[in-house]
Amino acid sequence: MTKEKQYTETRKLEKIVVNVGVGKLRNLANFDDKVLPAVMEELALITGQKPATRQTKRSIAGFKTREGDIVGLQVTLRRRHMGGFLSKVIHIALPRVKDFRGLELSNVDEHGNLNVGFREQYIFPEVSAEKSKVIFGMQVTLVPREKNRTNAIDFYRSIGIPLKAK
Repeated sequence: MTKEKQYTETRKLEKIVVNVGVGKLRNLANFDDKVLPAVMEELALITGQKPATRQTKRSIAGFKTREGDIVGLQVTLRRRHMGGFLSKVIHIALPRVKDFRGLELSNVDEHGNLNVGFREQYIFPEVSAEKSKVIFGMQVTLVPREKNRTNAIDFYRSIGIPLKAK
């Protein structure tokens, strides 16, 4: 698929949101000094954009969090950045997943959003397992412009996302 055709196909997508939860990593020593910057750097390498931090809104003793603690990172990709990242996910990251046989149709919600979770960041070519200090997972959400599940499934198949048959 040429870059121009890929861009026109991805115009039917509104955005791609990449989320990383770092709440459990918070218990590691030197979280603010070493762990969080390493996760932010690797996520920036993968997506091509600097991630925004997400903080807790209130303290929850059961989760050992205080108000204002950083518990997540988020990157929202739009337009051309979105097309390059989507191509990387389809052609490089998904084939590297162990025992991958396609995405379940249940990953598409009633609004047409496709949610894909990755357990490790090593499936992306920019991240080296030898140099990486922390292992983290991420969730990638594709948000289409048309909010209909059946049309979204057809659209995802047309751009090459490997969805399982019914």
